[in-house]
Amino acid sequence: MSTPQLDFPPVATATIRLHVNGHERTLEVEPRTHLADALREQCGLTATHLGCEHGVCGACTVEVDGAPQRACLQSATRFVGRSVRTLEAFDDDPVMAMLRDAFSAEHALQCGYCTPGMLMTARDIVLRLPEADEARIREELAGNLCRCTGYVGIVRAIERVLAARGPSAAGSGAVAGAMARAGAGDAA
Repeated sequence: MSTPQLDFPPVATATIRLHVNGHERTLEVEPRTHLADALREQCGLTATHLGCEHGVCGACTVEVDGAPQRACLQSATRFVGRSVRTLEAFDDDPVMAMLRDAFSAEHALQCGYCTPGMLMTARDIVLRLPEADEARIREELAGNLCRCTGYVGIVRAIERVLAARGPSAAGSGAVAGAMARAGAGDAA
């Protein structure tokens, strides 16, 4: 019995230009390639994790045009002309620095797989909801799954940064002062 010859059609690709972390990147992608794979495989930005690939776990959260968005749900071709920022873009961001310190101080990470997505979402909470209470923080985190921490440390870390920044920090650019106050509070 002979094996039938299978002829597969050639895989179509598209050349796209994405604005990622402040740089224009030219990528050759298959139309089905989602943003998370393009970021990881072609841009080398591996902080964008892939968990469920259904938009449920939040591990792939990136910032698109200033708002958190799942990178596993849409084709990379849909992000042409938009500004995409991954966790790697926030190395010098004062709010993200406060969050990283607070996550460490509050034991808000264990295995670390969810941490990049959690940090991206936490930054959005801090900037968008400066007076968020525990219930609101938990509601905002509902789209990010963590199987290790039980969320207590994550919520406390976000509360810590919100307290350090104070309600007047929203849009005031008072991040440097908030960081100094947060450090002074730790020393007491």
